[in-house]
Amino acid sequence: MVKGGILKDDADWFTLGVKDGQKLMMIGTADEIVKAPEKGPVFVEDLPEEEQVVALGHSAGLYNLGNTCYMNSTLQCLHSVPELKSALLSYSDNVRGNGVDQASHNLTVATRNTFGELDQSVRPVAPLLFLQTLRKKYPQFAQQQNNVYMQQDAEECWAQLVYTLSQTIMSETSEPPAGPVKELFGIDLVSRVHCAESGEESLERESIYSLKCHISHDVNHLHEGLKHGLKSELEKASPSLGRTALYTRESRINELPRYLTVQFVRFFWKRESNQKAKILRKVDYPLELDVYDFCSDELKQKLQAPRQLLRDAENAKFGLKAQGKANSSKENEGSSSSAGESSNMDIDKADSSARNKQLTGIYDLIAVLTHKGRSADSGHYVGWVKQDDGKWIEFDDDNPSIRKEEEILKLSGGGDWHMAYICLYKARVI
Repeated sequence: MVKGGILKDDADWFTLGVKDGQKLMMIGTADEIVKAPEKGPVFVEDLPEEEQVVALGHSAGLYNLGNTCYMNSTLQCLHSVPELKSALLSYSDNVRGNGVDQASHNLTVATRNTFGELDQSVRPVAPLLFLQTLRKKYPQFAQQQNNVYMQQDAEECWAQLVYTLSQTIMSETSEPPAGPVKELFGIDLVSRVHCAESGEESLERESIYSLKCHISHDVNHLHEGLKHGLKSELEKASPSLGRTALYTRESRINELPRYLTVQFVRFFWKRESNQKAKILRKVDYPLELDVYDFCSDELKQKLQAPRQLLRDAENAKFGLKAQGKANSSKENEGSSSSAGESSNMDIDKADSSARNKQLTGIYDLIAVLTHKGRSADSGHYVGWVKQDDGKWIEFDDDNPSIRKEEEILKLSGGGDWHMAYICLYKARVI
């Protein structure tokens, strides 16, 4: 109010004759006085360490102890397998009476303890004990040049560690004792070995822990490289010819794992430079991999029903009708897709309770181990791991950082940037 009258919104202030220092009366209803918060803001760094780990959303990094990025990237990728961590947690500190040597036992215990540290710490972990036990078990990782530990091949570290764990971790509930690592990573192959010259033919069976993607001038995609990797030529003695002859070996997958490891065969021995040279060719890989085409007829038959259930679940997600009974003639669909989106209806992705689930032959990418440089014995290795919430973390030694999914697909090679060396896929089960 001013001068006993109400000042309206459209009043002309020039006609009021308001003077400097004049008082105006304001009439209205006061809002409630804002109260101070009962609890002040809490910063992440002030939380207890176990709560910081949860808030961070991913595990800790690993310090580079001197050309140990090959080891760090391997550990980060394998650490992404919860079933492996569960199996390690139940591993005893005492050597068991199953013929396990002390060095293998120590390496298994060190792996368990390192995984535990990664889960419980927000600060980078120094895997010194693991490195010492690894070098004691496999002396090649202790090679030195000019009194400096040399860079090593991450694939060799991965293969040796998985093999060791497959020998030490045994399930006590099964008869005879079975290895959880074999169930998680083991691939059973059946191979037809044929000699065109003599007509001899035989079937061979073997268990491996990774598929090889062979890279040549006509390989542009993982699917093509896997096809090359499952077919090879070898020379061996022919009983009917009484001499050495050329045989072809064509392999098919007869049993699938929960986690499928794929190695890109990027390194070869170059005699001129006396070192492992690198194939820089770009080879695309999908976020979603379908290996149905690489399976034996027997396994294809087993996969048909689960694959139909999977299609029905995905159709239901989009409001489409179920197609009914699986038709084997329609199974020759695309073997891979870059869609990367997985149905989260009735489809579980190989969690700890997935033993009774059925494999479908379809896998989702969860980790990539990359190499940057021109030689396996130099350069830099990094692990890229997908988290439970779908985001990707680049584990560059002790410096983890968040990455977008499209950045992961750019690790396919073709230059001096990081390129995929090992891909780890997780089975989609139903």
